[in-house]
This record gives sequence, C-alpha cells and structure tokens, in this order.
Amino acid sequence: MPAPTLQDLAPDGHDLATDPHSVYAALRERGPVHRVLVPGSGESWLVVTRDAARAALTDPRLRNDIRHSATWQDDGGHALGRNMLQTDPPDHTRLRRLVAGHFTPARIAALRPRIADIAGDLLAELPARGTVDLVSRYALPLPVTVICDLFGVPIADRTVFHAWSNELVMPASPESGASAAAALGGYLAELIHRKRGTREDDLLSDLVATAREPAAESPLTSEELLGMAFLILVAGHETTVNLISATVHALLTHPDQLELLRSEPDLAGAAVEEALRHQSPVHATAFRFAAESLDLAGTHIPAGDAVQISLAAASRDPLHFPEPDRFHLRRRGPAHLAFGHGLHHCLGAPLARTEAAIAVRLLLHHCPDLTLATDPATLTWRTSTLLRGLSELPVRIGPSGDPGGTD
Repeated sequence: MPAPTLQDLAPDGHDLATDPHSVYAALRERGPVHRVLVPGSGESWLVVTRDAARAALTDPRLRNDIRHSATWQDDGGHALGRNMLQTDPPDHTRLRRLVAGHFTPARIAALRPRIADIAGDLLAELPARGTVDLVSRYALPLPVTVICDLFGVPIADRTVFHAWSNELVMPASPESGASAAAALGGYLAELIHRKRGTREDDLLSDLVATAREPAAESPLTSEELLGMAFLILVAGHETTVNLISATVHALLTHPDQLELLRSEPDLAGAAVEEALRHQSPVHATAFRFAAESLDLAGTHIPAGDAVQISLAAASRDPLHFPEPDRFHLRRRGPAHLAFGHGLHHCLGAPLARTEAAIAVRLLLHHCPDLTLATDPATLTWRTSTLLRGLSELPVRIGPSGDPGGTD
C-alpha cells in the first residue's frame, strides 16, 4: 500500500497550505517518524519531533548527496550546478569554507547601515495612507536588493532574476519549474562569464577569481561555481521574503504582541525569532538519504531511503515549546530549528535575522497605525517541498477607520 500524502492525512476540506500545523500535531501524537508520499518526489520518511529532528540533522549516516538514494538516476533536470545542499564532507566542508567569511556576524554588522537605507527608501515610497501589498512593496524588494548587492547582480536584471527564482523554488507546475531552472541557469552562466572579464568588489567576483586560480587551496569547478551562485542568490532572498512577511503577519494577527513590540522596539529580534519558530519559512530540509540502514527514533530506515526533517513541525513540539501554537515574544526555552542544525545549519542565518529585524523595526516606526487589510483566513500561502510563505500581505496604512486608497 502506498504511503499517504500530508493532504491525505488532513481532514476533508482542510487547507494544508494555510494550516499544516494541525496535521503535524496529529502525526507527533502517533510518533516521531512517519512514512509519507511527497508528490513529485516519491516516498520518504518524515521527522516531526524536535528530538528526532536534531538526531537526524547530525547523523552522519544521513547524507545530502542524492547518489546515496536507492532510486537515484539523475537530478531530474532542476538542479543548477553542484552546491552545498547536495554535498557531504569533505566537499561540503571545502565549499562552505570558501564563502563562510562573507557571512560572519562582523561582516553582517557592517551591512546594517545599507540594509536600513534600503528599507528606508522602500518605506518612503509607500503612500501615507491606503492599502498596499507588503510582500511586493517591502518584504520582497528588501532582501532581493541586499543579496543582489552582495553578489553583484546588475540592478536591471533583478526583477527577472527574482521571477525565475520564485518559480523555481515554488513552481506552478513541473514544466514551469524546469523552464525557470533553464532560464536562471543560463543567466547565471552569463553573469559568471561577465565577472571573468572584470574584477569587482562583490562575492561572485571573489568566487570567480577562486575558480580561476590553479594554485588555490580549494578551487571551485565550473559546476560548483554555478551551484554556489544559484544557492546563495536564491536561498539568500527567498527565505527572507517569507520571514519578513510572516513576522509582520504574526504581529498583526496577535495584537497583544504587536502592542508589546511597539512599547519595546528592542524586541524586534525576539519577534523575528518567534516568527522563525511559529511560521518556519524553510518548512522542511532538503531530502537526505540513508547511506546505510539505521534506526531513527525507534524507526528502521533502510539503506537508500529518503528522509526529510520537518523544521516547522519540530519547532512546535509541545514537549519543548509550551503552548506551541501561541505567538509569544517573551518565550523562553530551547532554540527553534528554523535554520537547521549541525553541518548544514544555514550559513545565511545572521543575514536573514538582521534583515528581518531591521525591516520590522523600521516598518512599525514608519507606519504606527499599520493593520491587516483583509481577513487572515483569506490569505494565500505558497508552499513547496522546502518553503512556505505568503504570496501577498495586504496591509492598511493610516489611522483605523481611514479607508485611504488602494495601491
């Protein structure tokens, strides 16, 4: 009998994209690991408790390289190059070392003025009152601008770059995903070619220079260079778009916590951390594959089987997070797993945290009367195997009761 999908496990008529957490809660009550069918990818073991998730994230027998999969034939045509999410030590260690220096707390701290300037410019373009979509007008352009600045993507190319990126990570269909992958791959290859002809002060130029140095300690192959560009550019903004919009959404739908943050603006970082736990932008890890048979939280995992860790489910485990469905800025207890754990802990976590905290703090300062402009139940959540985020977030700017205009 084939394994059920998460939708199969949901009550009839339940919108899984809007509320996956009740389904995860039911699974957690039955055990930490479950066999499920992932549409488009096949059957996998899904980990839904925090203890089992931490164990899986640090188990060296679970590998990221798809060639450990029992059913592997090829990557399906959607992977661009070879990147850190697809590799294990020692290749993963080598690749991560090449870029880790660009994401240290000190380097990110140096970016704070630029991030604040970008946010300020975007806020200045909003109307004084009326209804706007906060995703397209703020949560999206802020991280796109930051990561494209960091990577040296020309301003004229940024809109189309994001369109390809968004379709690739949350495709409307397999065909559209494949088309976006081909277009983005071609664009990145051309951008890399342009960088070879000039030396600029950006991360991609540094990586291109490393790939060209025969004497370099850890040179990049052409495939790895393409994969690195793809991973950092796409992961460097898609998840942060979701994080900013999810944090604002959580605050606007929890007015007591919004009022607390307004009275104590220094809690902006805490709001971001709680949003990471409560509405994990990275919903689950990339698939990992059992290099050998193993026992995971009492479940036998045969060699070659796929395993996926639900970061969203693990971060609402009631054994570790009392009242897990409550959004609470003063929450105490263990850390969430929204950025993963272990070797593959998100390299860009410091940047995402900084961008989101600045974005939220400046938004609330600029828009002191900000409210949600629609029924929360009508909002559309986009999901993929890995990510979850709002497609739009209509908000009203101006005093309550002032209809303003619609932008």
